[in-house]
Amino acid sequence: MQKKLKGSLWSLLMIVSLSLSAQSESGYYNDLPLYKDGLHIKPLRSMVDERLENKLLRELRKNPEWAKLISEKKLAVGLVNLQNPDQVKFARVNGNEMMYAASLPKIAILLAAMDAFDKGELRETPEITEDLNAMICYSNNQASTRMIDRLGYDKIEEVLTDPRYELYDKEYGGGLWVGKRYASSGQRHPDPIKGLSHAATVSQVCRFYYLLAMGELVNRDRSRQMLDIMDDPALHHKFVNTLDQVAPKAKVYRKSGSWGNFHTDSVLVWGKDPKRRYILVALTESPDGEQIIRKMINVAERVLEID
Repeated sequence: MQKKLKGSLWSLLMIVSLSLSAQSESGYYNDLPLYKDGLHIKPLRSMVDERLENKLLRELRKNPEWAKLISEKKLAVGLVNLQNPDQVKFARVNGNEMMYAASLPKIAILLAAMDAFDKGELRETPEITEDLNAMICYSNNQASTRMIDRLGYDKIEEVLTDPRYELYDKEYGGGLWVGKRYASSGQRHPDPIKGLSHAATVSQVCRFYYLLAMGELVNRDRSRQMLDIMDDPALHHKFVNTLDQVAPKAKVYRKSGSWGNFHTDSVLVWGKDPKRRYILVALTESPDGEQIIRKMINVAERVLEID
């Protein structure tokens, strides 16, 4: 009897193992959001990979202009290797340095809207859906301002500081923040650390995309809805300009921003080849920021050794 039980247990383990292997080979991790079968998602900051981070820093410092900007805390870069979703690797340079981020924090408005939908605080109408798409895909300021007015600053802050997300955390330099309408009029609600109206750190933006990829923003269905809105950006500059050349068939989920010398971009790249699956975020304060950020895709792909 004992031998039969042992044999049955061994058979069961073999079936599970073969099943997991088959799922992996058949695209178990090919679709977003990633299927984690209810497993607890580790905090991204616990997955900092020293080797990857050193490699990223070395690559950036090869350029004297970039090295100077890094030392002056005017260039921040975050990179998340998603080639193996069970062994995520995170690297950041000036990761907790909060900077003015222009339109990039509109992703925070998107998240707050999804949270409000799910809690019944905001009705999901065709007009609002159209505004969310215009806000992300075209970075439309009027649509963004209408969404801020519907939600209110308190709601946006509540979501960003929610322990589930911690996308703005005073202990880690702040993070994502929306404290002003994308218009000339209206009250300001500046962030508590630097008094910025529209802010971000690369670490917290990377965290946003990581949670999104894992289906952990609000819930799996809302995460998928957000991915659909962020897919196929209409503006083909900065990161997307380079991705159009090096990975034209990859799925691209993206939000960027520019104002004056402040240039930002953020992207989740999901290629058919698992080697080209990563999150990249860059914030810079430089008159050459547009060109600097455009070159960051090649930096990331060299660091990740993507052919």
